[in-house]
Amino acid sequence: MARINACYGDCDIEPYPDLMCHEEPAYWAYGAYYVPDAAGRLPCGDEAHDRRIDVSSLAVRPVPAPGSPAWTLAERARGRT
Repeated sequence: MARINACYGDCDIEPYPDLMCHEEPAYWAYGAYYVPDAAGRLPCGDEAHDRRIDVSSLAVRPVPAPGSPAWTLAERARGRT
């Protein structure tokens, strides 16, 4: 969750029809969790598109630093993952 908070925490997300309201989490969450592949691609939840991407080879973005405001659970913020 901290990766999502770090990526979207400062966004002004409005009620419907905002991105989070009408797209599946796969569409907006993969970019917060994974680093794009060498071709700049990320999965998006579309089977035809995602079949060209080897998700197992994608690097995972590092977690936000301990104490970052992106952490919403105190024990995680102290670095106990």
